[in-house]
Amino acid sequence: MRIALVHEWLTEMGGSEKVVEALAGLYPGAPIFTLFHDPAIAQRPAFAWLNDHPVHASCLNRLPGAKKKLRKALLPWYPFAVEQFDLRGFDVVISSSHVAAKGVLTRADQLHVSYVHTPVRFAWDLYHEYLETSHIGWGPKGLLTRKMLHRFRQWDQLSAQRVDAFAANSHYVARRIAKLYHREAEVIHPPVEVERFSPSQPREDFYLVVSRLAPYKRIALAVAACNKLKRKLVVIGDGPLLAELRKQAGPTVTLLGEVDDATLQRHMQTCRALIHPADEDFGIVIVEAQAAGAPVIAHGGSGPAETVVDGETGVLFHEQTEPAVAAAIERLEALGPLDAAAIAAHAAGCSRACFEQKWRAFLNQCLERFGPQAGIWTRT
Repeated sequence: MRIALVHEWLTEMGGSEKVVEALAGLYPGAPIFTLFHDPAIAQRPAFAWLNDHPVHASCLNRLPGAKKKLRKALLPWYPFAVEQFDLRGFDVVISSSHVAAKGVLTRADQLHVSYVHTPVRFAWDLYHEYLETSHIGWGPKGLLTRKMLHRFRQWDQLSAQRVDAFAANSHYVARRIAKLYHREAEVIHPPVEVERFSPSQPREDFYLVVSRLAPYKRIALAVAACNKLKRKLVVIGDGPLLAELRKQAGPTVTLLGEVDDATLQRHMQTCRALIHPADEDFGIVIVEAQAAGAPVIAHGGSGPAETVVDGETGVLFHEQTEPAVAAAIERLEALGPLDAAAIAAHAAGCSRACFEQKWRAFLNQCLERFGPQAGIWTRT
């Protein structure tokens, strides 16, 4: 089969890019179509796999500053750009989508399967929060932004009907796909590098946060809770709230900003527990912490509820408030030390090998059900 991969951008390594890397490993030499691409990243060890795949960037990639500064501003042009990808020469198109990749155009005799990391959160679930935290009022800019996102929602829902079969990274995302797109999705958890962590290191007396420091991540709740309880907290990550959180931090809270992989790994393997207050579509860092033998304190209203076993591999709380986080910390401490080896064994269910096995089975089912050789094309 001639297979093409589609993804929004290849400019930095994140959770969705890890999925693309795993898919690329399954289909050697498969071309990758993307809105934005910086060829220089192929020189980084994390992106060395790109050297084995032709990368085709969209027309937007030619604009000065498009890869970083203008990426958000160009959102209204994403639908146009992805529809310009010429995919006529392929039998199967696999899109990895969290904004617009699923909107590519394919023929009736081509199979298009889409792995969805999330429907566009700032256009759907976080629409009002995005307007509020971005300080977008009702002036001309505000009206234009609201109109643009309204049009994007219409296209987003319309383009979902072009996909033959969906996979979602969690049941939480699958429910959102059903609500927003009226489509079913197979749940396949993303690949996590669980093998790089050791659960046998001695635990130290500090809690850990690993996250981008953005408003929707709710890191301020963890800082406030540890201030109140006078617990040691180390925060790893960068983002627009770094300076504000440093002002909020008490004497027991340390913000390290960005760190190298070795430092991150060491903190994962020695922390008392990871605290993760955000709603997450899946939460790769939550699985990584468990692979390192660390319990996880997480909000149970989204993806983390699927990977954290309450009372066994961590503690779930159900209100995103400082008292709820503080109560969860105290509850975890009351449980006593949890079995690090059992926590790590639980995380092994999200390994790359598990992802590859489930993906192969899913694609084979799609080929049997939707492929031209099946004779009848039905929709999930």
